[in-house]
Amino acid sequence: MRSFRTFTELVLSRAAEHSAEDAYIFVPDDTGTQGPEHLSYATLDQESRRIAAWLQEHGASGRQVLLLYPSGTAFIKAFTGCLYAGAVAVPAPLPTEQGQRFNRVSGIVRDAEACAVLTDSANAPQITEWLASEGMDDVLCLATDSDGYADPAAYSEPSLTPESLAFLQYTSGSTSDPKGVMVSHRNLLANEEAIHRAVDSKPGSRIGGWLPFYHDMGLIGHLLHPLYMGASAALMSPVSFLKRPHRWLQMIDEHKINIGGGPNFAYDLCVRRVTDEQLATLDLSCWESAVNGAEPIRAETMKAFSRRFAQAGFSPDAFFPCYGMAETTLLVSGAPRGTTPVMRSADAEALERGELTTAEEGAASRTLVSSGHVRDFDVRVVDPGTRRELSAGNVGEIWAKGDSVANGYWKRPETNVEIFDASIADTVGEDAGGWLRTGDLGVIEDGELYVTGRLKELVILAGRNLYPQDVERTVQIGDEALSIGSGAVFSVETDREHLVIVQEVRAKAVRSDLSPVAARVQRLISGEFNVPAGNVVLVRPGTIRKTTSGKIQRTLMRKLFLEGALVPLHEVLEPAVRGIVAEAPAPSLEPAV
Repeated sequence: MRSFRTFTELVLSRAAEHSAEDAYIFVPDDTGTQGPEHLSYATLDQESRRIAAWLQEHGASGRQVLLLYPSGTAFIKAFTGCLYAGAVAVPAPLPTEQGQRFNRVSGIVRDAEACAVLTDSANAPQITEWLASEGMDDVLCLATDSDGYADPAAYSEPSLTPESLAFLQYTSGSTSDPKGVMVSHRNLLANEEAIHRAVDSKPGSRIGGWLPFYHDMGLIGHLLHPLYMGASAALMSPVSFLKRPHRWLQMIDEHKINIGGGPNFAYDLCVRRVTDEQLATLDLSCWESAVNGAEPIRAETMKAFSRRFAQAGFSPDAFFPCYGMAETTLLVSGAPRGTTPVMRSADAEALERGELTTAEEGAASRTLVSSGHVRDFDVRVVDPGTRRELSAGNVGEIWAKGDSVANGYWKRPETNVEIFDASIADTVGEDAGGWLRTGDLGVIEDGELYVTGRLKELVILAGRNLYPQDVERTVQIGDEALSIGSGAVFSVETDREHLVIVQEVRAKAVRSDLSPVAARVQRLISGEFNVPAGNVVLVRPGTIRKTTSGKIQRTLMRKLFLEGALVPLHEVLEPAVRGIVAEAPAPSLEPAV
């Protein structure tokens, strides 16, 4: 493959090489009224030049530009237009309603110091009004699907280096303190090459999915990787998938997608909601790399999906469990192509002590799914307290180093020293410093990387390390009323640590007497983990906050719990815990939506 200095150079080259071919196929939400939209490399190039010419005319080269779009090809043209102009794209969720998302985007605009906002004509009036209400009248707004705003012939290729910023990827975190990961052209090219090596993508590959484009997997994996390879992608909106999971699998079949995927919950949703009649119409034999990139990756979900869709030609070897994060651009590790994912039964008590050992017969165990091999990074497992490297088989914080590791967070120099330039104790030379602290806990055994949880979310009770996802799963598989809803487990502190379980209930159970359900949750946790479960909060469906990739935001749920911001349908709280919770709303008996 030809070597490129910047991703902009690469896309310009791909557009010239594949001008007559489809770059993207976007499948609309309602297939009954219109067919898929095809975007060729030639049209993408022409529209991107038009947008780039406007950005260059208005002095946006080298500056941040916010992208606010619904799912569709308009976002793709705008992002590529920023690359063409040498502007720094800042993808963000469209603030279509007042509330948390609107506040989050306001924080991103200010933090990123955006000089312009690109959107479509349907949303431009509201965006303009929003900018004015926020006192940001100096931020320009352009509807890129309108006519006559610039001449593509006026575009000139920018002067960029590998260290120039390609985009800012804002992480899913606090709305008041957004952090933008600074992804350079060097980072992006390096990680796209890592993805290519991991999934064995080719120019003829068809890549696809439904993740939002402002999410790192949706952006880098589904949208930019086709450009990197000179391949094509079939895409659909997240709303379309969530309403009808069958349509994702149908898109894979109809457009012969080879590479694509999503978080673990997407596969679980398909197992539960795709009907036998829908299954009978599917052929998934084309799906060669079914990416599963959420944490935790659940063994039972992968097994259930493989069993359910075997008759549609899906092979268990197609599963591609992997690990990555925005701070590493995207991918860090993945299972070798064409191999059955490695699953490891681990002794539960030993895992709580930070050791990976095999459970003896009859002992409590946890099944871990390997996130594959590390090929393009240097990865170490480090004791987060002493900062000493741990030997194989010991659980610690995952530290990483490589060309894909970003330069840090935008305007966060002190945080960057702590997170992106960490040093391993008792080490000298090049290996000592420059490490990224991922904040994830994991263990390496026989070359396999197992991600066991988040450092900040680890629950420590009586000296034992409990992984919240294990507790959540025990609750959900142990009670039918809780089997579909999400849950969040965390600890709060008074004179000691207390375990708190916040769990959604099935919509049909909302009007039932939930006290027996809470009691069953307490018995389940006490019996499985031998810890007191004195605090159970049952809430309506949709209460548990998640990131755009479906990860539980446990830290945020803990904050909402302590602020009394959760509306319980039923709760059991220890007196000491009730004493530190702010005045809570009265339980709601309105029907769940």
